[in-house]
Amino acid sequence: MNAFRFMRLISLKSSARLILLALLLAVIPASSYAGVFISVAVAPPILPVYVQPECPEPGLMWTPGYWAYGDDGYYWVPGTWVPAPYMGALWTPGYWGWGGGLYVFHPGYWGPHVGYYGGVNYGFGYMGIGFAGGVWAGGAFRYNTAVMHVNTTVIHNTYVDNTVVHNTTIVNNSHVAYSGGPGGINHPATAQENAYSHEQHQAATSFQTQHQSAAMHNTAMYASHNGGHPANAAVARPMGGNAGAHANIGSQTSGAGAGKINTNAGAHGTVNTAPRMNTTPQVHNNTAPHNEPQVHNNTAPVHNAPPAHGGGEPHNENHEHGH
Repeated sequence: MNAFRFMRLISLKSSARLILLALLLAVIPASSYAGVFISVAVAPPILPVYVQPECPEPGLMWTPGYWAYGDDGYYWVPGTWVPAPYMGALWTPGYWGWGGGLYVFHPGYWGPHVGYYGGVNYGFGYMGIGFAGGVWAGGAFRYNTAVMHVNTTVIHNTYVDNTVVHNTTIVNNSHVAYSGGPGGINHPATAQENAYSHEQHQAATSFQTQHQSAAMHNTAMYASHNGGHPANAAVARPMGGNAGAHANIGSQTSGAGAGKINTNAGAHGTVNTAPRMNTTPQVHNNTAPHNEPQVHNNTAPVHNAPPAHGGGEPHNENHEHGH
């Protein structure tokens, strides 16, 4: 085969992959397109099992840990407690989806409902469908201590509801960290999840972006260095810049001052030592060769999922996967 034909075949294969990726994006709820999302040929490692640190003060929201992708491959962004950007805001975690031979990361976002996150069971309220970790009521967030670990000495807005946990759990004992594809979670977006995709959403806050940046610049967080088992899988407060500051949610929910956060100096995140174990999250151990990511800039809104699922047994929607 001459060089011209060889290069032409490579070009055709690249074009076919891009076409498949475009078709994948066409069927994903529009809200998942917000921000920048990355595609790679290697699946993320399995989700580590870890202890959730106590929520140190009222008004903070749990954001589960996840695998992001950097210059040296996958790195772990620890789970942490962060202030909500406005009253009533709920966090939909990002997730890795599969299509066209690529694993595509869909960034998380804030909105009035917890949206679609691929059916990935991150634990601590994010059981695969919606959110079982708490509700907003009377201008304050109430924590469901059936799945949330909070300091009840200073936090009194708590309740226990195991039913919602049971009804929103997708069983994933293999700890798979992505949706679709070989060995991935099989949970397509529901009609309600698609409806939520048309709601107004807000990207990650500066607390969250600084936290991710701190993880990205820490070589110990990379799977290539920790074997997919990060030592600090969760921290009580966000890492990086002012992300470790004490914060209160602003009283406005719309207009120029919406989501304003008042901050005072505070401590950086510390490794959690709470006794409560997370035994539900899932991850996939893929040994395919390392590939450089493809970055796709999109500005359309992101997508959402149902806050609860009616009755019945927990959903068992994960495929078998190889290690």
